[in-house]
Amino acid sequence: MSRLEARIDGIGFWTRGLPSWTAAREFATDGTQPGDAPARPSPQLLPPNERRRAPETVAIALEVALAACEAAAREPASLPSVFASTHGELAITDYMCTTLAADPRALSPTRFHNSVHNAAAGYWTIGTGAMQPANAISAYTATFAQGLLEALTQLHHACDAVLLVAYDGQSTGPLAKMAPSEGLLGGALVLSRDGAGPRLAATLVPASTRPPASGPLARFASRNAMAPMLPLFDVLARGEGTAALPAGAAHDLLVEVNP
Repeated sequence: MSRLEARIDGIGFWTRGLPSWTAAREFATDGTQPGDAPARPSPQLLPPNERRRAPETVAIALEVALAACEAAAREPASLPSVFASTHGELAITDYMCTTLAADPRALSPTRFHNSVHNAAAGYWTIGTGAMQPANAISAYTATFAQGLLEALTQLHHACDAVLLVAYDGQSTGPLAKMAPSEGLLGGALVLSRDGAGPRLAATLVPASTRPPASGPLARFASRNAMAPMLPLFDVLARGEGTAALPAGAAHDLLVEVNP
């Protein structure tokens, strides 16, 4: 694969205990954590009632997406977007399976429409008024790498800036055995062709035997399904370096970051 490059104009991050990119970067640098971190993101993009009712995965996706756009000084509605989630909203999927088995007529239409994999992308485009393309991607442990590849490919061929949003939540019920995921984790990047931020370069390479991720952020949220993105965020916290991200059974995505 050809080397794909971009500038990182803005970064968003949220996990329980580290509710912003500033908090995550400080933790990765010196181990400090904010003392009053909220238990749930509160995306200001949504009206208060919708904010309370939105699934956690939607809430975190919107939270980090808006933070990345604000950091990049970009109008959210102007950006095409790629939303990447390993499992989507597993709590609602578990509810639906249980309800369909026990009392199918009791299934909630509201919860059903929040179960689809592009729910977060839908909330985002409605909330921002975006008319740009919005993709939703899942590729199991390769989800983040494949989302990044999609965003870089769009940037190379079709646009001058793109938003990448990655997130996963807690799995529950029988699904937790087959699709384990703990906590809540999200990250977002605004990538551009000609911005002033750090330069990112990605190359698809044959898969290698990767040692366990050992950076501070990778250890902090290691049990979430989106943890494969964390080696890159550890590199971003340092300001430069290289991360190998699982991109499939036979490939890694080698990502280099330079100031």
